[in-house]
Amino acid sequence: MQLIYKVEDKPKFLQLLIFALQQLLSIMTATLVVPVIIGNNMSPAAALVGAGVGTLVYVAFTKKKSPVFLGSSFAFIGSMFAAFAGGVSMSLGYLGLIIGAVFAGMVYVIIAVLVKFAGVGWINKLMPAAVVGPTVAIIGLSLAGNAVGDVLKFATYDSANAVYDMSLKGWLGLLCALVTLFTVIICSTYGKKWGRLIPFIFGILGGYAVAGVLTIIGYAAGIDALKLVDVAPFTALLTNGAVTIETFVSVPNFTFLTAFKGFGEITPDYLGTIAVAYIPVAFVVFAEHLADHKNISSIIEKDLLEEPGLHRTLLGDGIGSMFGAFFGGCPNTTYGESVGCVAITRNASVYTIIAAAIMSIVIAFVSPFIAFVSSIPSSVMGGVCMALYGFIAVSGLKMVQTVNLNVNKNLFVVSAILISGIGGMALRIGQITLTAVACPLILGIVVNLIVSKAKDEE
Repeated sequence: MQLIYKVEDKPKFLQLLIFALQQLLSIMTATLVVPVIIGNNMSPAAALVGAGVGTLVYVAFTKKKSPVFLGSSFAFIGSMFAAFAGGVSMSLGYLGLIIGAVFAGMVYVIIAVLVKFAGVGWINKLMPAAVVGPTVAIIGLSLAGNAVGDVLKFATYDSANAVYDMSLKGWLGLLCALVTLFTVIICSTYGKKWGRLIPFIFGILGGYAVAGVLTIIGYAAGIDALKLVDVAPFTALLTNGAVTIETFVSVPNFTFLTAFKGFGEITPDYLGTIAVAYIPVAFVVFAEHLADHKNISSIIEKDLLEEPGLHRTLLGDGIGSMFGAFFGGCPNTTYGESVGCVAITRNASVYTIIAAAIMSIVIAFVSPFIAFVSSIPSSVMGGVCMALYGFIAVSGLKMVQTVNLNVNKNLFVVSAILISGIGGMALRIGQITLTAVACPLILGIVVNLIVSKAKDEE
């Protein structure tokens, strides 16, 4: 794939800001939703600051050679719930979030030290293209249900028959999603330079405009089915109906501010609970870290596991997670949405990532922008995610093209990963959850080890 901007390229300042905004929009919804799921008064805006700080740490450790944005990790949601289990105080729960991220980050640091001395040759043997390609494809395919669920957010899902029942609001939500998706597609394929570089911004604005017009009509005519845009985030900007300084600027509820009050409540049992909740999950996310970096390496046509080196990407990810949780409570991870954005726009400039990280920190203090993002209908973001997740899946399938599938041993490796991944194989073992990406990857590695000695006979 011919890149428009290579990793080391630096776009002009105004262009850089627009590219950064697009990168930020592609990852923002997922980053903001994790603290919403956890609750306990966690701040989505603080998570956005944590993602920005963590990304800057990652970029520093990778010597500005890896164009990846770090965002709130969904894999640690169960671990984060464990920090608040047992009726602990809010302050101790927040402190547990930070301690847990440190535990998880230290797993990455230890693995990074081992990789530094042992090299990455063993990883390439353990995870050849026959393993990595279908695993990357599964990362995209495993998110397909989320994208479709968002597209049809306003419809009613009939679980008994596995079908969506369409109401007027469901159809209108689907319309907004398709406007978003088609705008992204048209801009990416027919657009000139700007159209190809910022298709997601055009897509989101197009879908939001349609939803906004319908919402205005809905409120004017008193028709609830037309009200697609959630106006609550905007009304929340007013304090008792009045405009105050917080209407424009507000300081997020940073995790460390509450966590500092919990030091006197720490017990050995609680530390053990946090360790058990976080450390095993870190090994699962490590596997996804490898797959994401193999994927972005194929896009920029440079092996990031060799240069700047897997040890550096691990240190950046692990220590970035520690800093991210200090501010926002959420451990960070490399985002497939960010990788998909690079693939579709062909803009791999690491300066775009740096600008997006800085922008995420600044914007977290800007109340109207946070309200705008929160008000974007799920169907609009679903339209964007259909393109993003699809490109992740396709980039994995492109890796499979280099694999000779006429050889049985390769065929079994690829098929085992695809079937287990598409089938949704996810296992919970105690407090540890092996995701529908981790399970197929582990299975693929095992199958590959079993057949590795077989001859390449067709």
